[in-house]
Amino acid sequence: QVQLVESGGGSVQSGGSLIISCSATGDTDSYYSMGWFRQIPESEREGVAIFDRDGRTAYAASVKGRFTISQDAANKTTLYLRMNNLEPDDSAMYFCAVQNKPGLRGAYYLKNPDQMNYWGKGTLVTISS
Repeated sequence: QVQLVESGGGSVQSGGSLIISCSATGDTDSYYSMGWFRQIPESEREGVAIFDRDGRTAYAASVKGRFTISQDAANKTTLYLRMNNLEPDDSAMYFCAVQNKPGLRGAYYLKNPDQMNYWGKGTLVTISS
């Protein structure tokens, strides 16, 4: 079991920056991919950025070049998402998720969020124009 708690969401003006965090506890040694997903009401959850245990990362095309995913180098249980040049379309509930089964890359899970195993409750990001 893995427990995930997101933090750092808030309201930012368009063009601004924000860093959100995800703290993982529990069986954190077994995860293979850890990533960020977002969802707006009445829409499907979409992948934003994902970090594989070997250090590989993958990003959604809509955020590439603006968002950076990283992990705490010391304990590897805290995941960050630095978001620059934020746009109103980035407004969403942002969720952290973990996949603890080997075999597939994070880029696959980015497009198939329903296959992530554990989810946090989310942190809300609102961008005003």
